[in-house]
Amino acid sequence: MANRTRTDIPNSLQEHWMPFSSNKDFKKNPRLISNAKGIYLKTHDGNTLIDGSSGLYCNPLGHGRREIIEAIKNQLEKLDYTMPFQQGYGGSFELATKIAQKTPDDLNRIFYTICGSTAVETAIKIAVAYFRAKGEPKRFRFIGRERGYHGMNIGSLTVGGIVNNVKVFTNILMPGVKHMRHTFLPDHKFVKGQPENGEELANDLENIANEVGGENIAACVVEPIAGSTGVLIPPKGYLPRLRKICDKYGILLIFDEVVTGWGRTGSAFAAQEFGVTPDIITMAKATTNGIVPMGVVAVREKIYDQVMDASPDGAIELFHGYTYSGIPVAVSAALAVQEIFEKEDIFNRVKKISSYFEEGLHSLKDIECVESIRNYGLLGGVDIKMNLKPGKAGFQVYKECYKAGINIKPTGDALIIAPPFVCNKKNIDEIIEKLRTGIKNYYKSIRKS
Repeated sequence: MANRTRTDIPNSLQEHWMPFSSNKDFKKNPRLISNAKGIYLKTHDGNTLIDGSSGLYCNPLGHGRREIIEAIKNQLEKLDYTMPFQQGYGGSFELATKIAQKTPDDLNRIFYTICGSTAVETAIKIAVAYFRAKGEPKRFRFIGRERGYHGMNIGSLTVGGIVNNVKVFTNILMPGVKHMRHTFLPDHKFVKGQPENGEELANDLENIANEVGGENIAACVVEPIAGSTGVLIPPKGYLPRLRKICDKYGILLIFDEVVTGWGRTGSAFAAQEFGVTPDIITMAKATTNGIVPMGVVAVREKIYDQVMDASPDGAIELFHGYTYSGIPVAVSAALAVQEIFEKEDIFNRVKKISSYFEEGLHSLKDIECVESIRNYGLLGGVDIKMNLKPGKAGFQVYKECYKAGINIKPTGDALIIAPPFVCNKKNIDEIIEKLRTGIKNYYKSIRKS
């Protein structure tokens, strides 16, 4: 009974400072999740929600997967922790091999972190270390993109481009960072899949290279699909052009695939889906189905070899790592996830149902307050017309959707829809139906007021 009380109905809501939340609003009318199974969540007051955003993109295989739970349990009984510095254990090497089998081309060197933010932070450090080892220490600049999200550590925050995330911290951000324009153009509204126009936006990278000197730029960091800003799909030709410009100036291309990695587009990675191979890929979230925090950085062999060769035998080659880098419990979860990917042919499953999701999502176009809809794979964004101030409409729609029985992720006035990979057509129908109900109930409420 004590455990139930602690989980479902806390004695106090005051002590916990919640992340990325309106704490005052929440504590007036809390939304507590008490149980989850498959693609459904139970609230503390007994209601059921369908998980329309796979947690926070984290739980694409559904909640409560026995295979993952058993793998974690078995690992904890055998080995709960081992220091990751100057020693290791077999599982982390086994997982690295499995990941390398699915990454594109020669991105076969795997570094473990503890989340997406630390994966991007690590990618930034690896890029700097690579150029120092190569004898090009003046390459210290990084290029990000407006509306990009790469995490909340200082480096990852700096290359990101969401204004509200950075404005309080501008005096402590990393120096030398420039941003390209985002890829969402006015005529991209209600486009299904990749927009036909906008490839030329990639030229921003070349313009910046000409401005600051391409020889001073270490890396360009982008999400193949910008996720947390409301799902911005890359125009056709945009990513290949970025790759060509990076090659021209010797700039590393880093794909942040924390959202798109592990099947969200229908391929293991968006790099493969869009036919563009970066030099570094970051991943997290779906790596362990969100059950245990874990981040991963996949690096081209030439980058790894350059850093290794620059250090004498017996020396630490890269002074970087985390207490929880590749710990047994996280690795055991990730290995179980890899087995599920293969056993259930997850990536092909996503490909097969994506068009059905696309049609369902775009059927919401007829609701008057819906301003734009975007999608790719099992990932969609729905923009709600602004109501008095930015973010108010999105937050209100989120709360109406919660009442209607669907959990989604709002960001500003955009709703992020990311169904679990294990959904069937009936589940997709339920997601769209409840999403429609939530949006329409919001619109009715503002018309009355």
